[in-house]
Amino acid sequence: MSLRVAVAAPFRQRGTDSLAESEFVVALSLDRDWFSPDQAKRLVDVAAGEGLLERDDGELSPTFDPSGVEVPDGFVPDDDVLRERSTFERVLDALVDAGAQKHEAVAGINDLQQRLGVTVSAAAVVYGRREGVDVADAASKAMTELEGEDA
Repeated sequence: MSLRVAVAAPFRQRGTDSLAESEFVVALSLDRDWFSPDQAKRLVDVAAGEGLLERDDGELSPTFDPSGVEVPDGFVPDDDVLRERSTFERVLDALVDAGAQKHEAVAGINDLQQRLGVTVSAAAVVYGRREGVDVADAASKAMTELEGEDA
């Protein structure tokens, strides 16, 4: 996942497990020239939303071991990393990572959505749980989405 690689790169480059948010932005925008400063700040927001970064009083820490992430020579992240993935996309990625065939998972989720009369996010979470995939974070996000629809 290129988002994970983009997040890991500044920590690997500096050999640390914590960076000031400003250092992280500089590493992505000026040092590596991957993003503008505003895009790098957006990446921080997306990565925090995805659970890859934790913020604490202006400091950023990865929620994974950056040294375990390979940053290939010549790697440049796609602009898609600046877009937050939907709950459906998160669950689908987790299913594929767990070995499911993407088209089969999509068909199963769509079938559940139709049979249960729920949102695609809720159907994805149910499908993921049935397949034994950890979808706890996605379930929380789906619940928040459902509560927002009731308001």
